[in-house]
Amino acid sequence: MRKNAFIKLGFGFAIAAASVLQSCEQIKTTDKTTDNQQTTDSSDTKQVNVFFDQVFDKMLSRTPMYAAYLGEKTHYDEWNNISDEFAKENIEIIKSDLETLQKTFDIKKLDYQGQLSYKLFVEDAKKEIEAFPWRFHNYPINPQEGLHTEVPTFLMNVHKIDSLPDAKAYISRLQKVDPLFDQLIENLKVREQKGIILPKFAYPKMIDACRNIISGAPFDKSKEMNPLMADFSVKTDNLKSVSQVTKDSLRTEAGKALLTSVKPAYEKLIIYLTELEKKSTTTVGAWSWPDGNTYYSMAVRHSTTTQMSPEEVYNLGLKEVARIHNEIRGIMKKTNFKSDDIKAFFRFMTSDKQFYYPNTDAGKKAYLKQNTDYIETMKGSLDKLFLTKPKANIEVRAVEKFREQSAGTAFYEQPSPDGTRPGIFYANLYDMTQVPIYQIEALAYHEGIPGHHMQISIAQELTGVPKFRKYGDHTAYVEGWGLYSELIPKEIGGFYTDVYQDFGRLSMELMRSARLVVDPGIHYKKWTREQAIQYFMDNTAEPPGECVNAIERYIVWPGQATAYKVGMNKILELRTKAQNELGEKFDLREFHDVVLLYGSLTLDLLEENVNHWIEVKKSGKSM
Repeated sequence: MRKNAFIKLGFGFAIAAASVLQSCEQIKTTDKTTDNQQTTDSSDTKQVNVFFDQVFDKMLSRTPMYAAYLGEKTHYDEWNNISDEFAKENIEIIKSDLETLQKTFDIKKLDYQGQLSYKLFVEDAKKEIEAFPWRFHNYPINPQEGLHTEVPTFLMNVHKIDSLPDAKAYISRLQKVDPLFDQLIENLKVREQKGIILPKFAYPKMIDACRNIISGAPFDKSKEMNPLMADFSVKTDNLKSVSQVTKDSLRTEAGKALLTSVKPAYEKLIIYLTELEKKSTTTVGAWSWPDGNTYYSMAVRHSTTTQMSPEEVYNLGLKEVARIHNEIRGIMKKTNFKSDDIKAFFRFMTSDKQFYYPNTDAGKKAYLKQNTDYIETMKGSLDKLFLTKPKANIEVRAVEKFREQSAGTAFYEQPSPDGTRPGIFYANLYDMTQVPIYQIEALAYHEGIPGHHMQISIAQELTGVPKFRKYGDHTAYVEGWGLYSELIPKEIGGFYTDVYQDFGRLSMELMRSARLVVDPGIHYKKWTREQAIQYFMDNTAEPPGECVNAIERYIVWPGQATAYKVGMNKILELRTKAQNELGEKFDLREFHDVVLLYGSLTLDLLEENVNHWIEVKKSGKSM
């Protein structure tokens, strides 16, 4: 899962109206890095790109957290404004920018890349405008994510302290957590009034996460320092130009801010969540919200960037689950499993101790090392698959203790564009019985290389292109690529040589396919939480605890999980089409460049782009 650092207005469209494309030179069968990309020669396209940069910079100035993710220190002492008034201003800006684009620039005068950019900008803006009336049809915090955990992870992982002003900005952000959470609670109250309330299962994890964040010194008499206090101390220790007296004073200020702003903010949130829990029910699904079926149909369209209906997604899921079950039966024969009962095989895989590291420090280190080893090995085979490769580094880390009880199993956070912050593949090692060894190889490829790290880093490293082209985020494309990346190492040979790791690959694809069943099952067909969990238990190879975690994630994030398999299938469909039409002219590395060097696209525009490449390739011209 790609952890989204983009600050959203309300649905799936990044606030900078971020569309991404790449102006390609003719693709040659030589090694490239992202430094080799060229800009278009079209003067009209150059002018529209100036406009796109102005849009991006304007929105960036309004989202300090997003700016910091990109390594910029715009309003470095501020949090994002999450009030509804601010959201209304943002949507008016998007409407105005869309109108300006359409009145000022003639798409027919743009070159191919400019036209693609224009189409993507318009498509994304219209989706955001369509989604805005539904901006309260979501859960701004939930057991999976939200400001309650983003505040500490942002400060620790994103807010750099390179100078005295940076340290003071960190303190200022601590001091402003309280008013930030006032806005958050107000947003939750609006949803409460509309009947959009998290189901009962969600509250214990969120409340525990909040309590963990305000534990340790200076919040209590514990000998262990609070992670935020420890982070600030380490970062200020490294300021060589600042005297020790000043450092001590800064730490005193930080400690005071933790006690006078951070602590009361979290305490208020805990009190509100505790009261909200009393009003919550066990009912789950977007269908129960005001006009929920209409909303969910839109959520599916926006997540998949297709016109698929919930029913079509559901039927695709049933078909894919049956297909993968048949492939797994082949694995059962290879392992000489004594029964032909696939459920029995799943129970064996999820319960036998040989498939799990011990829940010890040594076991957790071994798990992280095995992920790192697979990524490093894959780096040596990239020439078989790619012409263009990223420069950014990647690290595999365990999820921090304060959020490990509520965080997802695995996720990726993008590197900073300047390379000072690496891409991070987080593995949640809170319960080692939920992270089987046999899924490590596929997980490493999905989150790391050639998956999220490669795709996102290549996009960020593009040069000579408008800023918004680098940071697009269309879930079907991004997660479709991640899932596709689990498969391609198998296809080139030399990977998944262990039959159980190959089962792990299939089990992860199976899980993504089962999502297509349970997501509309929950949100459209009125399945209960228990019904969805039972479907996962019966039809996937996920450990029991992970089945529960997965279903709870889909409950609080309607539609998002439908994007993965839909995106993967589209990439495979386009690859097959290119192979059939190009024959001997088809080069897998060139195909991957065409998919990656245009950044994150909606699936219809990805198809348009691949079709364009096929025609150009047939003609022998450059793209």
